[in-house]
Amino acid sequence: MRVLVVDDDPKMASVLKRALEHEGYAVDLATDGTEALWAGQEFPYDAIVLDAVIPAPDGFAVCEGLRAAGRWMPVLMLTGRDSVEDRIRGLDAGADDYLPKPFALTELFARLRALLRRDPGERPVVLAAGDLRLDPATHSVARGDEVIDLSAREFSLLELLLRHKGEVLNRTAIIDHVWDLAYDGTSNVVDVYIRYLRDKVDRPFGRTSIETVRGAGYRLRADGG
Repeated sequence: MRVLVVDDDPKMASVLKRALEHEGYAVDLATDGTEALWAGQEFPYDAIVLDAVIPAPDGFAVCEGLRAAGRWMPVLMLTGRDSVEDRIRGLDAGADDYLPKPFALTELFARLRALLRRDPGERPVVLAAGDLRLDPATHSVARGDEVIDLSAREFSLLELLLRHKGEVLNRTAIIDHVWDLAYDGTSNVVDVYIRYLRDKVDRPFGRTSIETVRGAGYRLRADGG
């Protein structure tokens, strides 16, 4: 899953980026409202962690601008002001949740997971294809009764494939969701990680759930292979 973190405090932004990447997210950073509005409309983020107090336009205006532009990814708003009026203002601006500073990273992770699975039609609690299951909340993967150990990046890639099972995803779409803006697109990193996944979720079980669609990309079979 790809997340945009918007915060003008370099130390806080760095902490959030490292922590979220450790949880398996691809993370981009923006330091002001103008950059956040551009990035939020230019890239297909799965969620935005948005500080309310940033160089103009502030977080409230950014959220309003994204909603006006038809961008409906979940927004978790952060602020050092914990008044009822500020919480109401943030929610009225289109934020999906509100987290006052200081906060525990574990709570931020939990709130973000909750936002990402809020619509049960699009984001089921447990993702499955046949007997292959992935639980975003517990960060666990299993094939039948056997637990599969994946790296953070492998987990993020499998989650993307499961959310779009039966669909062909090209390399650009995969990079946009699993890698961040620092990736220059010149290597075969997608192919390498697809091979890693196959070695863990398919080959040990005699399955072929992850298919190569020549000239188009990759697809996870809806029946789990």
